[in-house]
Amino acid sequence: MKLRVSRWLPLALLLLAGAAAAQTAGPPAPASGAAAAPAPALPAAGDSISGICIERVPEGKAPPKLVESFPSRGKSGHAATLTVKVTHLKGEEVLPGGFRIAEGEGLEALKRAHLTLPDPEGPAGPVITRSAEGTETELKLSLVPLPPEPGRHELTLPPLPISVARASGQVVTVCTKSHSITVEDPIANTPDPMPKPNPPPRRQLEEWEILKRLVYGGLVALIAGVIAAWLFTRWRKRPRAAPLPPPPRPAWEVALEELHDIRHAGLIRQQRFSEHYDRVSDAIRQYLGDRFGFDGLESTTREALSVLEKVTPPIESMDKVQAFLRQADLVKFARLTPTEDECELALSRGEDIVRSTMPTSGPAELRGVTARGAA
Repeated sequence: MKLRVSRWLPLALLLLAGAAAAQTAGPPAPASGAAAAPAPALPAAGDSISGICIERVPEGKAPPKLVESFPSRGKSGHAATLTVKVTHLKGEEVLPGGFRIAEGEGLEALKRAHLTLPDPEGPAGPVITRSAEGTETELKLSLVPLPPEPGRHELTLPPLPISVARASGQVVTVCTKSHSITVEDPIANTPDPMPKPNPPPRRQLEEWEILKRLVYGGLVALIAGVIAAWLFTRWRKRPRAAPLPPPPRPAWEVALEELHDIRHAGLIRQQRFSEHYDRVSDAIRQYLGDRFGFDGLESTTREALSVLEKVTPPIESMDKVQAFLRQADLVKFARLTPTEDECELALSRGEDIVRSTMPTSGPAELRGVTARGAA
């Protein structure tokens, strides 16, 4: 028995080693002259492409009516438009949130069909038009066929979902039909097509930000400068307060200066006695009016004396003033011609009246003495 086992043991080991080598080597390589395996074919026009649309219609309810149109022929890379007219009840809204295909099996089905959906937010996105009556909605959806190989191809557009929101808030989903399109190359009918040269360059407009800011800044500065210049001009032309006049000279200074001029005018020497007397009288009347607060030249002798008699404190030389004014009235109104001595005496009396009524005790006197109870 031991001899028989020792004979078959090497043979069993050889068989096990051969089986292990066959498993690690893998399938046999094709011969050099054998043909390669064919590539998978494109979806045919009759193939069923599912997974992109699932209809959801309440039981017992009729779905909205769809009228579809899709071109049967197209060119690779050129958009083909699917037009869907949906007839629905009034108050229902088709595609309330716009046309969207969720990521996943839906986009994969379009990709397997070699049809590309442009960006819905772009200019080639879906166009939804609602009728004025509110019972019909038209959807225009652009799809771009992009077969992987040149030549003629039969592509199939899979069913697409169309959602309809009813007045009750319920959303119904219906599907379009499958559509076939024959796609050819854009240059299929051009014999011996040659590459076209690049189009001529176009003039480019560059927005020069720095220059724009400088121009805007200059305009703002110009406007601000004009406004500032206008305001400055207005400020320069503003009405200004007149400068304060110099304080009036004391009445006694003016009177003594006038009497001094009369003394040196030579009227007595020229025997113009009446004129000399009138000038002395006017100088004293003007002084008394300015000194005691009344119109000395326009007041009569009676009015002047009435005011002077009410002055507080009383004028000490009131008798001299009264005599001077009455004598001046005789010369002026009685046509009395004074003599040379009377002219000299009138001038001296006038100077004496001024000096005797000048203030001597303080600022209150310098401001003048007001008439008390003057009418």
